[in-house]
Amino acid sequence: MKTIKGPAIFLAQFIDDTEPFNNLKNICNYMADLGYAGVQIPSWDARMIDLQKAAESKTYADEIKGTVEEAGLQITELSTHLQGQLVAVHPAYNELFDGFAPDNLKGNLQGKTEWAVQQLKYAAKASHNMGLTAHATFSGALMWHTVYPWPQRPAGLVETGFTELAKRWTPILDEFDNYGVDVCYELHPGEDLHDGVTFEMFLDKVNNHKRANILYDPSHFVLQCLDYLQFIDFYHERIKMFHVKDAEFNPTGKQGVYGGYQGWVERAGRFRSLGDGQVDFSGIFSKLSQYDYDGWAVLEWECAIKHPEQGAAEGAPFIASHIINVTEKAFDDFAGRGADEEFNKRILGI
Repeated sequence: MKTIKGPAIFLAQFIDDTEPFNNLKNICNYMADLGYAGVQIPSWDARMIDLQKAAESKTYADEIKGTVEEAGLQITELSTHLQGQLVAVHPAYNELFDGFAPDNLKGNLQGKTEWAVQQLKYAAKASHNMGLTAHATFSGALMWHTVYPWPQRPAGLVETGFTELAKRWTPILDEFDNYGVDVCYELHPGEDLHDGVTFEMFLDKVNNHKRANILYDPSHFVLQCLDYLQFIDFYHERIKMFHVKDAEFNPTGKQGVYGGYQGWVERAGRFRSLGDGQVDFSGIFSKLSQYDYDGWAVLEWECAIKHPEQGAAEGAPFIASHIINVTEKAFDDFAGRGADEEFNKRILGI
C-alpha cells in the first residue's frame, strides 16, 4: 500500500484582485501558512500562469515551479476545467460558455473549440515541463440536454454522441501520452462524462486509452445518489486524482435531485465545506489507500454557506487527519511463527 500525499488545495475558488489572492507568490505563501503542502493551479487565469508560455518555455515553467517551491509547496497538477468544457459544446450552450474563452471568440462555437483543443495540448507540454504526471479537466458535453429521456432520445443518438466526443479527445489524449501525463476527467453533472457508466462508454470509444483517467470527486456523486465508495472498487485503476470536497443531499416533499431551479442555499443537494456535509471521508481515504492511490488529496473548496477563508483554514488539518500512513506490517505479526514449508504441510496433512 501507499500513502496519499497532501494536504493540497485547488486555487481556482480563491483567486481575487485583492491581496494575498492576486498572484501566485502571495497565494502560495498564504496557503503554506495554513498548512498546505501542494497547490493545484487553474491554467486559465493569467494571474497564476501563462499556459502557452509554460508549454513553450522550460525556463518559464521552472520559474513558476520555483515560485511555488519558495513557499514550501509543490505543484500537484495543472487544471484546464474551463478549456476542457469547450472541447465539446452543444450549440444551445454557445453563449453561456462565452466567458470561458477569449473575448474575440464570443459566439464562435467552432473557434472556441479549436482554441480549447490547443489549450489542452499546451497543458500537456506545460505539465511535462513542470515534471507533473496528471492533469485535471472536464470532458465537455454534446448530449447533456438529453440527459433525461424526454422527449425520447432517437435510436443511435448516444452512440453518435460518444463517437464524436472520442474523436475530439483522442488527439488530445495522444498528445498527453507523448509527454507521459494522464488526463483526469472530473465526472461532473453538465459533462457527458458524469458517472461510471458514461466514463465506460467513453473509454470504449477511445479504445481504452491509457491516458483517459478519472479525477475522483465524491461530492458530485452524493448529489447524484451514486455509491461513491463502491465506485472506487470499480474504477480504482483509473483514479489518478482526488478532489476532497464535501456535499449533502437532503430531499424534501418539494424537491429532490433536480433542485427546482433554486439557488445553492435552497437546493436539496449542495456543496459544503469539509466536515459539514455527508461524505464518508474515512471510508474514502481507507479505500484509496487500500488500492495504492499515491496521488494528492486536493481540497476543492465550495460551500453555499461558509466563507472561503474559513473553509481553507479548516481544510488543511481536516485532510491531514484523514491521510493514512499505511502500514508495512500486519497487525498480527506478533503471533506468527515464520515461514516453514514442512510445518505448513503437516498442518494440511500432506
